[in-house]
Amino acid sequence: MLRSNNTVCLLCQYSQNVRFAGRKLPGVMQTQRHASQAQSRLPKRMSLSLRVAQPNPRTSESGKPVRRRQDGPFGGMNLKEAGIRGVPEVRRTSGTDSKNNDREGGKTNRREGYHALKMQRALSPVSYNSRTAVKERLHQIDSFKKFQLLSSVQESIEAQALKGLEDVMPTAVQRLAIPALLGEVSKHQRKKTVKGEREDFLIAAETGSGKTLSYLLPVIDAVKRAEQQDADVEAYNKMKQEEDLKQNNLTLVSPPLTNMPHPTTGRPRAVILLPTSELVSQVGTLLKSLSHTVKFRSALISSSVSGKVIRNRLFSPGGVDILVSTPHLLASIAESDPNILSRVTHLVIDEADSLLDRGFSPLTSEIIDKSNPSLQQLILCSATIPRSLDSFLRKRFPDIRRLTTPNLHAIPRRVQLGVVDVERDPYRENKNLACADTIWSIGKSAADHEGPDKNSVDLKHVLVFVNEREKTQEVAEYLVTKGVNAVALSRDTPEHRASEILADFTSSEKLTVPRGENPGGLADNQPNYVPFGQVAPPAKRNLPNMKVLVTTDLGSRGIDTLAVRHVILYDVPHSTIDFIHRLGRTGRMGRRGRGIVLVGKNDRKDVVREVKEGMFKGQALI
Repeated sequence: MLRSNNTVCLLCQYSQNVRFAGRKLPGVMQTQRHASQAQSRLPKRMSLSLRVAQPNPRTSESGKPVRRRQDGPFGGMNLKEAGIRGVPEVRRTSGTDSKNNDREGGKTNRREGYHALKMQRALSPVSYNSRTAVKERLHQIDSFKKFQLLSSVQESIEAQALKGLEDVMPTAVQRLAIPALLGEVSKHQRKKTVKGEREDFLIAAETGSGKTLSYLLPVIDAVKRAEQQDADVEAYNKMKQEEDLKQNNLTLVSPPLTNMPHPTTGRPRAVILLPTSELVSQVGTLLKSLSHTVKFRSALISSSVSGKVIRNRLFSPGGVDILVSTPHLLASIAESDPNILSRVTHLVIDEADSLLDRGFSPLTSEIIDKSNPSLQQLILCSATIPRSLDSFLRKRFPDIRRLTTPNLHAIPRRVQLGVVDVERDPYRENKNLACADTIWSIGKSAADHEGPDKNSVDLKHVLVFVNEREKTQEVAEYLVTKGVNAVALSRDTPEHRASEILADFTSSEKLTVPRGENPGGLADNQPNYVPFGQVAPPAKRNLPNMKVLVTTDLGSRGIDTLAVRHVILYDVPHSTIDFIHRLGRTGRMGRRGRGIVLVGKNDRKDVVREVKEGMFKGQALI
């Protein structure tokens, strides 16, 4: 005799249905579950965090949680639901109930808009009073002179860091981060740290907002102040002066010089960690320019230089104050010489979402632990905070102070986004042709624009992003055949060659090229006489006013591409994190920019549409 799989008898089922008619049965009555009812969720490293600006829950002295602040007088505006506390939400237990409710016009838990990547979510519930206080603090600081920096550091800002700008004003992240890192006491500060206790900071701001300068200036200021109070450095300088006087005295026999090394030889005071050698070179160049006005010694080490150069820079007799390196290289050096991190007081982890990910996290954590005895400040910096990083920070650094800007995880509205449908004519699923045609349109429109000099045109720089590194060389070679000056950049590119390529795209100087008679026309390479039996070379078209770089996400992290105004997304990014970093290569430091996405048959058009709507509204892409 066949028996039913259901363990509840028919009489009980009938009585329960009559009793609970019109209600949802509790989860106990559900005997079967289907795989189709399970909701797939993106990995934590592929989705942005919802509560970056929200600190860990605080507790009072009695151990009870502190009561939350009530919203201000405008806290109930523009709401679709009354946020009444104490009323539990009824959870759906079966997929059939939700489908029936959809048919009957019932209310569902789906948000309006942003269904593709579930991006429309609030970062954290910030009250009206807190928003007003943050805005007031930002408006009060309108100049770098209001920061408690040394006079030499103040001079280096206009002379070296922001050279060439007419209006030198701090950005939003600099107004928040610099006073906090300098230790300026504020009534908004959550907790007063004990003297000698380590302070942890998280700087989270949108791309191109000046995060690098927001932590470099306080670190340099702290290094110079510590140098003035260091007895070992003072004794070394005094001995050096005495030796110089003896050397200048020609009447006496020159005594032998002592080989006493500088106290900071191989013992830097500050360490800056970066994920790639390109970023090491970029930050090291900025430090070198600042050292012309502020007298300090910096060293950058990466895999792009030889071992002999690394040894000479790190163990220079003159010492080193600030070291810029990658985690792999510094961790390997620290294994052979553990004392290299014995004097580190400031540790900066830039691009924290990469350095605290699964690949770099063991090495980065090892460096933090080795420098912890002397560490005074730990600074984490990133433009995107995934949920995995947010969870890691709440467990590892529960008392970290979060310095977040209002436009975090949002692409600036000064960046416009255009979409090219590759499926339609004349491309017909040929992305290479669509990319070349887009670049030609940009180049010809720039050549038609008349500037102050009629005999020259501005040189335009364009970035093309692909998802696979094998595609970089293929796209670059195709663009060259179409008369476009294009180069490829990937992990296979040699280090010295990569530095040369990026130099043209990171320069802030405005470059020009001679204007041709027919910009974008056929090149004059046709000979006057062609011998019998030979064929004349084909006439080629070229764009002399364009430089194109085809790269992967290697060129989307932290590189300050000030010369780039156009970004072409050859492939649709996999996540909103890649969207933010790729489109963040343009529109930097208040400049305007434009992004163009090539959408094919197999690409997510709904994702591109929602990103475009979010950029137009200025909303966070989470």
